[in-house]
Amino acid sequence: MTNKMNKTLLGLALFLGVSVNGFSQESAAFALWSKVPGAVKNDTYKEEPRLDAQGNRTGIRKVTEPTLMPFLVENKSAKNAAVIICPGGGYSVLSIDKEGINVAKWFNSIGISAFVLKYRLPSDLIMADKTVGPLQDAQEAIRVLRRNAEKWNLDTNKIGIMGFSAGGHLAATASTHYSDAVYEVKDGVSARPDFSMLIYPVISMENGITHNGSKESLLGKTASADLIAKYSNEKLVDEKTPPTFLVHSTDDHAVPVENSINYYLALKKNKVAAEMHVYENGGHGFGLGTKGTNTDWSASLEHWLVANKIIAEKSVYLFSYFKGNGEDGLHLTYSEDGYKWQSLKRDASFLTPEVGKDKLMRDPCIIKGGDGLYHMVWTVSWTDKGIGYASSKDLIHWSKQEFLPVMEHESGTRNTWAPEITYDELNKEYMIYWASTIPGKFPETQSTEDSGYNHRIYYTITKDFKTYSPTKLLYEPGFNVIDSSILKDGKGYIMFLKDETKVPVQKNIKVAYSDKLTGPYSKASTPITGNYWAEGPTAIKIDGKWLVYFDKYRDHKYGAIKQTDKGWEDVSDKISFPSGTRHGTVLEVPKSILLQLMKE
Repeated sequence: MTNKMNKTLLGLALFLGVSVNGFSQESAAFALWSKVPGAVKNDTYKEEPRLDAQGNRTGIRKVTEPTLMPFLVENKSAKNAAVIICPGGGYSVLSIDKEGINVAKWFNSIGISAFVLKYRLPSDLIMADKTVGPLQDAQEAIRVLRRNAEKWNLDTNKIGIMGFSAGGHLAATASTHYSDAVYEVKDGVSARPDFSMLIYPVISMENGITHNGSKESLLGKTASADLIAKYSNEKLVDEKTPPTFLVHSTDDHAVPVENSINYYLALKKNKVAAEMHVYENGGHGFGLGTKGTNTDWSASLEHWLVANKIIAEKSVYLFSYFKGNGEDGLHLTYSEDGYKWQSLKRDASFLTPEVGKDKLMRDPCIIKGGDGLYHMVWTVSWTDKGIGYASSKDLIHWSKQEFLPVMEHESGTRNTWAPEITYDELNKEYMIYWASTIPGKFPETQSTEDSGYNHRIYYTITKDFKTYSPTKLLYEPGFNVIDSSILKDGKGYIMFLKDETKVPVQKNIKVAYSDKLTGPYSKASTPITGNYWAEGPTAIKIDGKWLVYFDKYRDHKYGAIKQTDKGWEDVSDKISFPSGTRHGTVLEVPKSILLQLMKE
């Protein structure tokens, strides 16, 4: 297959909505225009690479056919933000690798789809009006993304533009001249970027501050005062200019730092959200940063994107657990990958138990609710008729602990163990559920083993943790069952549970399913854990597959199984938890929450 055919087919695949995630080949690039506006035919003017002494490409010259090179990220749960990247090069060359492809890959790493724009470099030899050629390409790139947002899973309100050096001038021009009618648009799609990122940008065309090479390439050597003013973008900022992130080095001798400073001051004057990072050193053209004080700008940009709600904050995994008999309270451990876990607060307790007959805090279950609070329930005693409850904004400062007497209506209730909470997003309510033994009920599974305990799963519903529905039976699987944990799974729910039967011995984890949170739930599956005693299952999806943790309580260690296309794989040998970890629950939290916890 020829390169031209390959390029055509990949471009077609992209327009048909076929994922090209992971493609970094330039053959994935597709033509921006079906007919380039204002083009002047010139068969002798052909695109060419700029090479260094070793023959490595450092840029592209003489661009006549503008393209977009896609770097898409997979995210089926939400629409993605997207960025058009304009490489620099003084409007005479495009540093497409350092200031294009490498940057696109970085955007992918933080969950943003990126499109490298190979825009036309202004030339009277191929353009009727070279001053508008690059802007035409930038405007059309933004419109192409909005027109194809559904196919590429893009959020049409989160389309940004980034530019380096002269590419920064183009990005700033697109951010201030988005209403300019520089070519015919029939569908009325907006060319205004929702945010812009300008990295050591050329902003002004004014003498004494501009980059002369960029100015002459775009405007010519004899530009009029009006034309210079028109493309001095600090003069065009108004209240509708998109929020902007700026980066520059004080020792930039090619493009003076005043370009960014003046643009920032114009944004500030017009009350446009803006952030600027001016570094002590770095010179010009440092890209993502390789040395000097400028190397952290990409991390600062990521924080800015999170703060402006363009991307979600990165999350980490947190695990709540108890130690010993639960007398000292809540312990927390965290993980970046779900496998290697590290204790917080030197494995000391974050919350001392205060309620219940025995004032214990066993089996702590924490979820984040629809109200933004973290809600926790726990086992307070071996023999009580209720459970503990508290809430927190940050997992550090907790509300007054409450005792919820969820089984007091059953006078013979022996216990109320391992409570958990699941939030029902559809009905905006919480289901709290637990295991209890009521003597005389379910005699067909009554046994003298395990001190005569014969559990079933019960539940109550609350919307506000102030009033609760009457307790009801949730799950009767036909055997002694404890430690249920229920999670949303597709359109329905999955319940992980422990079969507590001792004769004949089970002591394993099984699953059941339901279309509704409150059931009815299906017959329990065959065991998904191995030939060992397991309890306290808690699960989370990583890369679309369930990872289930459980307490191998006779072995005094934690185990795990991973969902695969062929069933369940034991990955206990791949995980590590703090010594003494007992029955807990896993949840995902923003990294900012973890950073606060680490200060404790």
